[in-house]
Amino acid sequence: MRSFDELVQEAAAVPVSGSDYSWLEGRAGEERPPWGYARLVGQRASRARRVLDAQGGDGQILAGALRIRPEVLAVTDNRPDLLESARRALAPWGAAVVEAEDGVLPFRDGAFDLVVSRHPRIGSTNWSEVARVLAPGGAYLGQHVGSGSGRELVEAMLGAQEVEDGLAEREADAARAAGLRVRDLRKVGLQVEFGDIGAVVYLLRKIVWFVPDFAVDPYREHLALLDKHIRAEGSFRTLAHRFLIDAHAPR
Repeated sequence: MRSFDELVQEAAAVPVSGSDYSWLEGRAGEERPPWGYARLVGQRASRARRVLDAQGGDGQILAGALRIRPEVLAVTDNRPDLLESARRALAPWGAAVVEAEDGVLPFRDGAFDLVVSRHPRIGSTNWSEVARVLAPGGAYLGQHVGSGSGRELVEAMLGAQEVEDGLAEREADAARAAGLRVRDLRKVGLQVEFGDIGAVVYLLRKIVWFVPDFAVDPYREHLALLDKHIRAEGSFRTLAHRFLIDAHAPR
């Protein structure tokens, strides 16, 4: 294995925008949820006329999931670089890509038959807005990040953390309070394994909510300790928590 400094320097210089994680191939791996989010989105979107992907990022997940072009397709996000990527990825599908703050859905009442969202920022789903833009009988399908996701990694950088359990249940309660009917709520813990410290640095730069102020120099000592662990044990492991929520508007 290359030296700590070489691995960290390389990972600190790699671009991290978008949903492409190919740089981590052979260096880190994550189990996938058993429900197959992209497959479910493809199935649901094939039966819907008007589809919205809220906090859709660079559009790659949606572009790969779609099978049939909806009559109306819209995507929101608030990061200009991702919006441009989404416009390119979804141009063949005729998508309207709209800049909007998290939780804001700038569309008319009842505009969509299906709203989807993959990994919206924690606590940012505005269920009243979701209920408002759904047509009667319309559905929301989301794969969200669960309580304590990546806790072992976060604590390696920041020390012991308090974790509020029950995030999935609270989101489901909020959806019900907005008038939606929750038909399915599933949770899973997924093993994430890092094979070198460069993979850790890359992920901390890419997923900013793990350690919001992350930069290499302030966390060099913590990274060095984690590097020693990886060299001694062969890898570092943490758990990623996900939940699937399927909610419907009354007819």
